[in-house]
Amino acid sequence: MVESRISSSSRSRDLDKLLLRPGNLVGPTFEPGTQLRDDLQEYARILVVGAGGLGCELLKDLALSGFRNLEVIDMDRIEVSNLNRQFLFRLEDVGQPKAEVAAKRVMERVSGVNIVPHFCRIEEKELEFYSEFSIIVLGLDSVEARSYINAVACGFLEYDSNDEPVEETVKPMVDGGTEGFKGHARVILPGMTPCFECTIWLFPPQVKFPLCTLAETPRTAAHCIEYAHLIKWDEVHSGKSFDPDNPEHMQWVYLEAAKRAQLFGIPGVTYSLTQGVVKNIIPAIASTNAIISAACALETLKIASGCSKTLSNYLTYNGVEGLHTKVTEFVKDKDCLVCGPGIFIELETSVTLKMFIDQLEDHPKLLMSGASVRVGGKNLYMAAPPLLEEMTRSNLGLPLFELMDKSPTGVVHVTGTAGKGDKRQSCLRKLRVAFKAVGIADTDMAGGA
Repeated sequence: MVESRISSSSRSRDLDKLLLRPGNLVGPTFEPGTQLRDDLQEYARILVVGAGGLGCELLKDLALSGFRNLEVIDMDRIEVSNLNRQFLFRLEDVGQPKAEVAAKRVMERVSGVNIVPHFCRIEEKELEFYSEFSIIVLGLDSVEARSYINAVACGFLEYDSNDEPVEETVKPMVDGGTEGFKGHARVILPGMTPCFECTIWLFPPQVKFPLCTLAETPRTAAHCIEYAHLIKWDEVHSGKSFDPDNPEHMQWVYLEAAKRAQLFGIPGVTYSLTQGVVKNIIPAIASTNAIISAACALETLKIASGCSKTLSNYLTYNGVEGLHTKVTEFVKDKDCLVCGPGIFIELETSVTLKMFIDQLEDHPKLLMSGASVRVGGKNLYMAAPPLLEEMTRSNLGLPLFELMDKSPTGVVHVTGTAGKGDKRQSCLRKLRVAFKAVGIADTDMAGGA
């Protein structure tokens, strides 16, 4: 009978080949030995964001790579359509949270690993939650979610007086993505390599359909689905926002799309296709997920141990015509709003927190509304949830200068929604605030020195 649990000795044997002996491509801080292996297992904390097709592979690979302290966050529940490629799930798991089931299945098979699941949206976690991890590994299928996690990780970055990143504040990320037979793995070291926003142009714009085609001459199943989603929903549910993660909302769009398809004699409208069109889901292939996950897990091990230099800094895989893998080194955008030193804002000492928040909405580089404001580890104002909003509301009328302990300069983190029209999305921005006509002597006198 084959033993169902992977023994720790066999994992250690393979890991020892990388961690117990020197090499020519090792990182500058690499010190081979059993202590390094033991420290990795005891102290390295890895967060996996996403428990879908790629996330399942990542959890398994990281657990088998010697990492014992893993956590995973995902807001979705298991659906029947997931089972063909998300190998940790079974038919009896349908309806259960992906993060919880994935964590349980890996711990059942890999001895010694502890995986903590989080069934929630990534925005629901406080920044302190993300600060506790050594490395953040992304297995996401959403540009918006990547942007948010990227902004969170870059928010921990600090710069010295020469605008050089402070190494101990760098929060490494390893990002993986797949699309059919294509995929990528990349290493992001905020302040040192390009962050996600530096290379946002790598992602092609989402396909859009002319509204006149949707309304008058639909020709495909996707046209019928987008008609139900973009036009019919607003006609029937005036003023009610469509939630793509609400099964009842998605079911309504599917039924309306099916009616329209029948009216025009168009075949092919299914519930899974409806989800794919509305949520821009691209079909995934299990083998591609496995290849990209292996690359991401290896880069995570390199960063954590220094056993080899990391790739620089973007790997692409193309399995459409044979097998093609290429590594490309992209350049950091020195003016990036996310991983740079921060947007500079100069204020009068009399500006209240409320006035400051209002200015963010009109700032040409921010266009941010519904902002929450943090300085250091202190919440100055939280727009949500209602309980925190009520607790911090009294700060709105106070001068920001006083709330920042009368410091002439400081770093402020703001979260909210940014963008124009229907292109608004959740984001986190770092601001460098300086107060006019305030010097060191002024602050000493103000403090009673």
